[in-house]
Amino acid sequence: MAQIDLVRDDRGQWLKQYYFIRAAFSVAWVVAAFSVAPSSPAIAGALLVLYPAWDAAANFVDALRSGGLAQNRTQALNVFVSLATMIAVIAALQTSMNWVLGVFGAWAILAGLLQLGTAIRRWKSFGAQWAMVLSGAQSALAGGFFIFQATTPAVPSIADVAGYAGVGAIYFLVSAVWLTVSDWRQHRRAQLG
Repeated sequence: MAQIDLVRDDRGQWLKQYYFIRAAFSVAWVVAAFSVAPSSPAIAGALLVLYPAWDAAANFVDALRSGGLAQNRTQALNVFVSLATMIAVIAALQTSMNWVLGVFGAWAILAGLLQLGTAIRRWKSFGAQWAMVLSGAQSALAGGFFIFQATTPAVPSIADVAGYAGVGAIYFLVSAVWLTVSDWRQHRRAQLG
């Protein structure tokens, strides 16, 4: 039983760290999207390819740290979906930003639903997953909006995706802080009890 508690505690610590890292990356990506990308189409394109590539890598590492890909099927599938999205973004960049936004829309729907599944599964073990549940659901809704927006004559920009990434950063940060506070409260109760 003590061994199981140690594994759970290790995974809980990892999850907090993972959420903080995801939040920090998203903030840095949004800053780059608003500050550097508007002056360089090449940098904007690279950032648009980097975003799903980072998501694939982050999900892969998190799944490995959380018991492996076989135990984390939603994340394993998310790795595949994000890598396919990265390739699709590279192809869409050759056509138009409307195509790129459409690709991001499809990805946001799939990745959001997979994140929702991961959060629901984790809720049993770690609690404090409500922000990730909301994030997954909102991602799926945003994806539908992206697809609609991609069909309009207006030409989107990286700023459209940056807003989505910014909201994601907030959800990751809230989850990390919530887990940290929950942990602190549990340790405090154990000390007092």
